[in-house]
Amino acid sequence: MAPAKATNVVRLLLGSTALWLSQLSAGTVAASKSVTAHLAAKWPETPLLLEASEFMAEESNEKFWQFLETVQELAIYKQTESDYSYYNLILKKAGQFLDNLHINLLKFAFSIRAYSPAIQMFQQIAADEPPPDGCNAFVVIHKKHTCKINEIKKLLKKAASRTRPYLFKGDHKFPTNKENLPVVILYAEMGTRTFSAFHKVLSEKAQNEEILYVLRHYIQKPSSRKMYLSGYGVELAIKSTEYKALDDTQVKTVTNTTVEDETETNEVQGFLFGKLKEIYSDLRDNLTAFQKYLTESNKQMTPLKVWELQDLSFQAASQIMSTPVYDAIKLMKDISQNFPIKARSLTRIAVNQHMREEIKENQKYIPEFLPR
Repeated sequence: MAPAKATNVVRLLLGSTALWLSQLSAGTVAASKSVTAHLAAKWPETPLLLEASEFMAEESNEKFWQFLETVQELAIYKQTESDYSYYNLILKKAGQFLDNLHINLLKFAFSIRAYSPAIQMFQQIAADEPPPDGCNAFVVIHKKHTCKINEIKKLLKKAASRTRPYLFKGDHKFPTNKENLPVVILYAEMGTRTFSAFHKVLSEKAQNEEILYVLRHYIQKPSSRKMYLSGYGVELAIKSTEYKALDDTQVKTVTNTTVEDETETNEVQGFLFGKLKEIYSDLRDNLTAFQKYLTESNKQMTPLKVWELQDLSFQAASQIMSTPVYDAIKLMKDISQNFPIKARSLTRIAVNQHMREEIKENQKYIPEFLPR
């Protein structure tokens, strides 16, 4: 019996330990709740190769075209390589024209997708053309479209008679000495074979000063993946829906005491309630109720007669001047911020004649010091 009892005790202890560990684990998971927020753009993910080219273009137009020459068909490797290998391949190609500092800047630009909006801008421009159906790449020659290389020569013949296209600041123009040439805009995805075929023909014509060659990014089949952004300010507001019980009587008492302290020394419609409460301390509650009534009635904005407005500024100044110094600023702030409500009570204040004359005298000299 003893061994059996010992075995049962051990099993009980092991079971209790397992239960305790499971509860501890559950408590840890529950205590370590986290919220992860992702910010996705309205456009799909853009190729890193095109973003790298925009980084190069920001460095210089020459570096852009040099980089382009080395990556004409680089997108082919994307189908066989992993995303990380393709990423490193782009950095390796860019490293031929950038120092280590700029390579690090390029990595940072990749991480925050800084040049993705520029790619999407070109994509939107291409959509407005619109692109011919079923074309991986196409050219626009003075309002005429084609996705066939052998038709370029034909469209160039009468290009001068058609309207010259508008070029944007961000357009990539092939280096040439002449600007007054027929403009050929290529919409294609850099790194593809179709792009390489068009580029070979157009760059040769541009070097011979036959055309002004302009490249705009165009992706025929955009990625199905979302474009997640980072490095942007995002605010996630989480509202607590927990209800807390408070003693309303204590809250009201504190509020009433605060209001009473603030308004005790104030004059309301000619009544100095601070003085009245000192003289008639036994009627303090009644005076407070009457004061609140008058204060609330003051908040009703009733129209004033024209003659009541004549001395309103003097009456406001008179009330402020008659208030103790330590309360004058507070009263002036209250009147200026709540003037429409306070106007009715101000009309009942008698203006000191000496103060009126002094203000009028000062007003004669103030314009001399104002800038003209």
